[in-house]
Amino acid sequence: MAQLFFRYGAMNSGKTIEILKVAHNYEEQHKQVIILTSAVDDRAGVGMISSRIGMERPAHPVQDKTNIFDLVKQMNPKAACVLIDEAQFLKKHHVFECAQVVDELGIPVMAFGLKNDFRNELFEGSQYLLTYADKIEEMKTICWFCAKKATMNLRVHDGKPVYEGEQIQIGGNESYFPVCRHHYYFPPQQLA
Repeated sequence: MAQLFFRYGAMNSGKTIEILKVAHNYEEQHKQVIILTSAVDDRAGVGMISSRIGMERPAHPVQDKTNIFDLVKQMNPKAACVLIDEAQFLKKHHVFECAQVVDELGIPVMAFGLKNDFRNELFEGSQYLLTYADKIEEMKTICWFCAKKATMNLRVHDGKPVYEGEQIQIGGNESYFPVCRHHYYFPPQQLA
């Protein structure tokens, strides 16, 4: 039975590499997957997913007005799985459309993304995935500054922590550190 999955984790928890691994496993068995990613994240180019270890792959970009249900029906209504990277950037209607893919087409949807932003507020996509997903799983990583589990994302600018500003600022290790709660509130003096 198809389900809607939400796998979340802090920065550097391996979300994108997991998508690439899942896609490979399906395709090795000659099963087609549909890979989607938010058009907001353009670090590797719009419509590209790229892991920090250097693996990348094209994906269909999801714009704010994209209807995911219609897109999946058009691309392949018999796909084995739909994989979504950067799911935190989805809108509420996208999450409902993912549930529609599961419920009406019988296709599992696996969404991967951050749960909370650098201010520790939920992203819109994450909020609705946490509400509507059939299965929720945390992907773990360690704090940049100690051996505790990272649960937060610390935004930095010019070597200093940033706690206010626009929710979305695309960046990688130059802009964000995965951190534990302690190091979120008490980061080392020199961030590097």
